[in-house]
Amino acid sequence: MDMTSKNNRKYIAPDLFETVRLSELKKMSAKELFELGEIQYPLYKSSTDETYSVINYKRAMEIIAKKIQSADPTKSFFYASGRSSNEAAFMLDLFARAIGCNHVNTCSNYCHEASGIALNASLGPDNKPIPYDALLNSDLIFVIGANPTSNHPKFAEILQHHKKNGNNIIAINPSIEPELNKLTSHYCQPNIGGDVALFSGFSKYLIESDQVDLYKVKNTTGYKKYKDFIGSLSWELIEMRSGVDRKEINDICDQYLSSKRTVFSWGMGLTHHANGTDNVESIINLAILRNMTRGKGKGLLPLRWHDNAPQLPFMGFDTTTKKRIFESFVNTYDIEFSNYKSKGTLSCMQAAHQEAIDFAFLLGGNLFSVNPDRDFSEKALDRIPFKVMVNSTINETNLFGIDNENLILPSRVHDKETSLQVLKTEVEIIADIATKTIDRKDLTFNHFSKDMDIMSSIKQLLPNFGTNENAKPTVKITDESNHSEAGGQHYKFTIPSQTKWSTKFETNSFNLSSVRSRGQFNTMIYDEADVFRNQTSRNVLYISAEDIEKLGLSDGSIVDVKNDTGSLEALRLAEYDIKPGNVMTYMPEANILIPQSNDLRSKTPSFKSVSVTIINH
Repeated sequence: MDMTSKNNRKYIAPDLFETVRLSELKKMSAKELFELGEIQYPLYKSSTDETYSVINYKRAMEIIAKKIQSADPTKSFFYASGRSSNEAAFMLDLFARAIGCNHVNTCSNYCHEASGIALNASLGPDNKPIPYDALLNSDLIFVIGANPTSNHPKFAEILQHHKKNGNNIIAINPSIEPELNKLTSHYCQPNIGGDVALFSGFSKYLIESDQVDLYKVKNTTGYKKYKDFIGSLSWELIEMRSGVDRKEINDICDQYLSSKRTVFSWGMGLTHHANGTDNVESIINLAILRNMTRGKGKGLLPLRWHDNAPQLPFMGFDTTTKKRIFESFVNTYDIEFSNYKSKGTLSCMQAAHQEAIDFAFLLGGNLFSVNPDRDFSEKALDRIPFKVMVNSTINETNLFGIDNENLILPSRVHDKETSLQVLKTEVEIIADIATKTIDRKDLTFNHFSKDMDIMSSIKQLLPNFGTNENAKPTVKITDESNHSEAGGQHYKFTIPSQTKWSTKFETNSFNLSSVRSRGQFNTMIYDEADVFRNQTSRNVLYISAEDIEKLGLSDGSIVDVKNDTGSLEALRLAEYDIKPGNVMTYMPEANILIPQSNDLRSKTPSFKSVSVTIINH
């Protein structure tokens, strides 16, 4: 397993798969796989081969083109990592649509879908998040189900300025994250899955004390029904399900009432639930009650730009292509969009599990590891006859679920100066495949061989997308002048679709949430240690001191965590400041415990809310 090294980078030698068995590679951790280095050559494995072998690029293109041409486009799907560029996403979307495939997904389909659905349902399709530079005009920021000090450095910097200016920050999260805690004026710890109950409690306090913006609510659809729903909830139920007592709820509401400019921000701690859309809508309801949805220094901020995932739908790379993008594609490239319903990521995987997918194109990412239910994930990927995976390094998706035909294409990483120049960029790879596959003289993908050519086309199709060819698109969707207060005619209150909340926990049953460490970016593990949580390894289960005592165990005990979906074995108990009855461990390892059950509206699996039992190892 010799490595070559150039420009201080490691490159995987071409004989890796000849000298190391697949079974041995499968035993490696994500960090160990990453440290093998970057892939130099296309790797191919037929359905009868036991491992990959190196092939040349020309042969790889021939195989891929032939397979795509013979595949049913309605039984194909395209998946892109949020780390992919806008140019690559645009190219891949254009290619998928040109061959008649509607099943195009990004990694955000598993992360942020609930936020978009809730915002559109409550505020209409023209809703816009508050831009980052406007946050400094607020006097109160809620940080809900997120740990920006670890995952959102730009937002964390704004929070530091916000605190320095004497303003309040209220964090709502089942576990107290040390770095975030340093910034807060109040830290509330609800139960995992208790969010709707908690925010309904906040709304109940405001409504019962007549502290709502009457003009706003009277001009917002559904207030009477929402008020009746809130009135039907007892404080006992709210306290029991949320895990937060009435006094703390009242105290937080008093801080909210004293604020003139409030921002509600939230992360995947809200969306990764079987009722993730309900969670987000409950926040929006609370904001509408005091007219805090938009205006100077107030608004809603879904924290979904950890990477480039939210930009990809602007390229059309989404299951629900916006009308203006649809029309631009049709008019400019004479592409007739197929009218069959597109599938999201989980639906595509379930179709694959049922042997109803012929072909998959995976642009970056690590789909095997991010899928729920590890056994299901492997079988689903196994049953896809042919997969193309574009990666710069080896990950679990290249090793698991590969019983059929698979082809790995190495791509040049974004840091072009230190990558092998013989490697092609994602854009060049897609252009080559499309040119080889599609026989249309009027749709020449080689025209897009350079990023600037693509950006020119993007600006032609989407004139509002950026004005500077040298500037990267920004997460700042609008300036604050366009974030002004608006009437409530397009707004509406929503009632949770799931209102039969459980009111007690089974003996030895815990609510588990999966989390990221300081040493990882999504599924890429750079460091086994988590310096923010003072841990040197990832095989830990964070649990309260109270629960350790109830289990008759001690800090450092080795346990197994189980449920009907799977088992995660030999985790070390780590005493942590987390709400009793709740535990957490790292993703993607925890996905072995995550079932396929999902939010009915967003189809997002409940990565951060699953019932488990804990037993001595």
